[in-house]
Amino acid sequence: MSTPNGFPLHSRVCLTRSLEGGAVQDLQAKKAGKAAKKEAGCDGAPPKIGMPINETLKLLPEELKANMKIKSITPRPPRKPRLERAASLDEKSWRKWRRFRTSQESLTDPNETSSSNGSLQEASPSPPTRGKASPCNPCCQQDSLHSSPDALEASPGGKSRGGASDLGKRASEISSAFGGLLRGKGFAGGKPRLSQIMPARPLPPMELNVASHSLRTANRIDSDCLDYRHYSQHKFGRVSSSLSDSRLQGNGTLYDNCSTDSMKSTFSVLTPIRAKDVRSRSYLEGSLLASGALMGAEELSRYFPDRNMGIFVATWNMQGQKELPVNLDDFLLPTDPDFAQDMYVIGVQEGCPDRREWEIRLQETLGPHYVLLHSAAHGVLYMSVFIRRDLIWFCSEVEYATVTTRIVSQIKTKGALGISFTFFGTSFLFITSHFTSGDSKVNERKLDYNKTIQALTLPKNVPDTNPYRSSSSDVTTRFDEVFWFGDFNFRLNKDRETVDSILNQNPDTDVSKLLVYDQLTSEMSRGSIFKGFQEADIHFRPSYKFDIGKDSYDTTSKQRTPSYTDRVVFRSRYKDDIQAVKYSSCPVIKTSDHRPVFALFRVKVRPGRDNIPLAAGLFDRDLYLIGIRRRATRELLKRRERKDQRSSSICSIS
Repeated sequence: MSTPNGFPLHSRVCLTRSLEGGAVQDLQAKKAGKAAKKEAGCDGAPPKIGMPINETLKLLPEELKANMKIKSITPRPPRKPRLERAASLDEKSWRKWRRFRTSQESLTDPNETSSSNGSLQEASPSPPTRGKASPCNPCCQQDSLHSSPDALEASPGGKSRGGASDLGKRASEISSAFGGLLRGKGFAGGKPRLSQIMPARPLPPMELNVASHSLRTANRIDSDCLDYRHYSQHKFGRVSSSLSDSRLQGNGTLYDNCSTDSMKSTFSVLTPIRAKDVRSRSYLEGSLLASGALMGAEELSRYFPDRNMGIFVATWNMQGQKELPVNLDDFLLPTDPDFAQDMYVIGVQEGCPDRREWEIRLQETLGPHYVLLHSAAHGVLYMSVFIRRDLIWFCSEVEYATVTTRIVSQIKTKGALGISFTFFGTSFLFITSHFTSGDSKVNERKLDYNKTIQALTLPKNVPDTNPYRSSSSDVTTRFDEVFWFGDFNFRLNKDRETVDSILNQNPDTDVSKLLVYDQLTSEMSRGSIFKGFQEADIHFRPSYKFDIGKDSYDTTSKQRTPSYTDRVVFRSRYKDDIQAVKYSSCPVIKTSDHRPVFALFRVKVRPGRDNIPLAAGLFDRDLYLIGIRRRATRELLKRRERKDQRSSSICSIS
């Protein structure tokens, strides 16, 4: 039986219960149910899906109609699903868990007072079962499922395939939406708008992991401190006093083992040191692989993960000039390599009269990141060793020795100066020399070399890292890495006109034709000098002899032949320990008849033992302070000049 509007009366009762959501009294529902049973006997046809909502609302009680102003709405096909931001796995799992909990509570909790749960309890007091259902329940179920496009997709033909959670979810949504309509809050501006579904209980605490993979790998804790988290938890009383993994744990939220591994220390960013290690650690004794060794493998890997360090080696014959270059940046800090080196070693022949001023200029150029580890002099031969200030603790005592190659030893213009020390477990020897000059004095220069390797008494107190491969007659065999640089005075065996013609044909870097006449290359190939040494490929013009302040070679009456007198050679106990990165000259410094020559190297460093005399961080502090003050003053003067230049500039508009 149906009403004059064509709507079945028994469906009216079921829909009214789902729409009111507890607003209509149970007594009215029972009376309407009895009337429906008498007229139709619950055997009428199911309601039409496409019936307009205004036709349905005509069947509502008069007191509800008075509170509602509803415009006619034409039914439309369901909208396509909106594209949303892709959720992560953690968000998906949390949403799925939340939906399950909400549906479970709406089905089982009898104390809930919200409209969604109240409607569900009235419409379906018990979960539906197959084969057993009250006469009116199938109609209610069909009506509830057909009112949503999602329900149509989930159960085509009007048959429910979901469980109790799906039914509870859909019933809660429908009852909440139409409950808002009945209260007069469903429409604003003539368009239907469903009321917001609020969770019945407070949301559970998040259980996401915020320790990202990049943080774990980029800030990895050291292998010898992996169990430091347990010490910070149980041994220390102020674990939560700093931003660390212990604070995260104390809050009861975001905490796991991976986030612990990403923390460097409980108190600072420095690597943590256990109290027992401080008690037992000895810097006078130690083994190569000891975990507490200052020179050991772990400490070396912390500073040099690839076991390679950068070394800058330079030589320059200053010709005794008092005037120093205005700027040494192009010399010490060339723009070709992207990074500065870890160690700078500069040797000077015929140095300027004020050696201290020269060292201050070097410190001023290198800046506060470097300190003067050691400097030595032999007459007008100077050598300065600068190192990064972080690395001074891993150097042994620095030793030096000198050799005079002139017959009259009081005149110290020709000779050699050597500086040696051990860095971690690798021993270094740096020698700067000034050999006999003269185009034809090749044998004299070979004698200077032989005298140097025999008379240079190094090392003295620092033990040899490999005494089984050392020779008492050759100082270069008693060190792992040897760099020899200076004004060796070897010339080109060719006349000036031929050399000039070759230079004019190849003005840039192709100097292979010149090297055919180079005396040093020829003698090294015979093995008569610098035995076991190597030299990087030369791609720069001869560094001698220039007119001072100009780029032209000797224009005086002597017409000296341009030559490669300034060189850098190297040798190593172990194959491929030294890799030459760059070998060049600095043509912008023109205060001498020589151009500075420098080389960049990558040198392999090995771990060492703590049983060597250490420098204990010793460096020239006074020089450091003077150089930094001058650097700061220079920067202030530059800023003032730029400011004055901007203020004095005149802008003309044409």
